Amino acid sequence: MTKAEPGGRRGETRQRLYLAAVDLIAEQGFTATTVDAIAERAGVAKGTVFYNFGSKEALFAGLLGHGIQRLTDALAEAAQATPADRPGSRVATLDAIVLAQLRFFDEYGPFARVLLAEMWRTAWQEAIVRLREDALGVYERVLDEAVAAGELREGLDTGTAATAIFGMVLTVAIERRALHPDRPLDEVHATLTELIHGRISGTADPR
Repeated sequence: MTKAEPGGRRGETRQRLYLAAVDLIAEQGFTATTVDAIAERAGVAKGTVFYNFGSKEALFAGLLGHGIQRLTDALAEAAQATPADRPGSRVATLDAIVLAQLRFFDEYGPFARVLLAEMWRTAWQEAIVRLREDALGVYERVLDEAVAAGELREGLDTGTAATAIFGMVLTVAIERRALHPDRPLDEVHATLTELIHGRISGTADPR
């Protein structure tokens, strides 16, 4: 996550701390990651962490909020870029959002691993709510529009579908980076969209 936060020099420092923290937490987990290690990785004094955030917990909460906002922006941009006045356009938009999520986690792989492994703890409830309302909300709105337009089956539980699609893309993105980094994103995207279309349109073979 290299885009600097507002705030000039302090924003740049916070960004360096975010980058150091996300890499370390992805490598060894939140509990095992110390403030000393974050400061060392960021190339700053330990006191700089406390000056900017007050605690390791506050740093991680800020990191989650920052990353979720960047992810939401990427998904929303993809949703807005697809024309909405053509047949099948909402499903096409859904495909574009899936690709945007794949690309985001291809660029920010450590953040993907942190989301999967760390953020579902009760301590990060606020971040979970934000992820559900903002990032997953982009998926849910497009799914609602697709159902209303008759592109997807009537009665689809779009909230659950949004969560399922997001989780599937997240898991596949992590697996690709870890085991198949040379596999083209377009191929992964094509497989995902084929699976998604079959399930949410009700056309998949039930066997």
